[in-house]
Amino acid sequence: MLSYRHAFHAGNHADVLKHYVLSLVLDYFNQKTAPYWMIDTHAGAGMYGLDSTFARKNGEFEDGIARLFAAESLPKSLADYVALIKSCNANNLHFYPGSPKIAEYFLRAGDKLRLFELHPSDCKLLLENFSHKGRQTKIEMQDGFAGIRACLPPPTKRGVVLIDPPYELKSDYSRVVDCLKDSLKRFATGTYLVWYPLLQRSEPTEMIKQLLALNTDYLQVEMTVQAPSIEGYGMHGSGMLIVNPPYTLPKLLDETLPILTQLLALDETADFSVNYKIS
Repeated sequence: MLSYRHAFHAGNHADVLKHYVLSLVLDYFNQKTAPYWMIDTHAGAGMYGLDSTFARKNGEFEDGIARLFAAESLPKSLADYVALIKSCNANNLHFYPGSPKIAEYFLRAGDKLRLFELHPSDCKLLLENFSHKGRQTKIEMQDGFAGIRACLPPPTKRGVVLIDPPYELKSDYSRVVDCLKDSLKRFATGTYLVWYPLLQRSEPTEMIKQLLALNTDYLQVEMTVQAPSIEGYGMHGSGMLIVNPPYTLPKLLDETLPILTQLLALDETADFSVNYKIS
């Protein structure tokens, strides 16, 4: 099944949390001169037009990145993330960069970007958005759960891996667990970021339970923007589990998530949590 298109959701509250955390991790990696690989298992199209029919259908970005774009006096790390988004826009908010473009913003000359996208239409757009890529970036129309195996361990022995499936199929949850288990066997010191939705279903909770049972260093951050719906469906928030996280991450998130949650809140129940174990 390949019906999922991220363009409908680009720049929403979940994207903001995911890409803000990703930006913090990549900024940390850039503090050392040694090169690294950034691997994205479900890359999407790379760049999204917020004036498109897809984005305008539900207008999810209006309660996401648009709120930050208009905000003033943000803490430095949030302001840096917004500056990244503004670098993709002349004046007003018209475009939102997906995780591949977020990563490209941080990559230096010696770093490498490896992108996997199985959807034919999105992979075509991804190739167009990286037509300038040269040898630093490699794009494959492939299932990232399988493709990642050939990338680990990276020759540099430093790497960031984003695992961000659409969870369109229930099997995606178990595949994330299997993928991370296998990846840690190949590259135990890599930093892995797993994004997941907060739903009124058991699959996300069970997945996180299994991932925490791997007994690694981790940081788990969750943000809800509204109360779960009475009907019992829909995403009311999202989370990130970072395996082998930067030690600086808990303090940064403790300082900025109250502000981010307040900015993105859709009702008075909006909240966040940060839990971690760092040796």
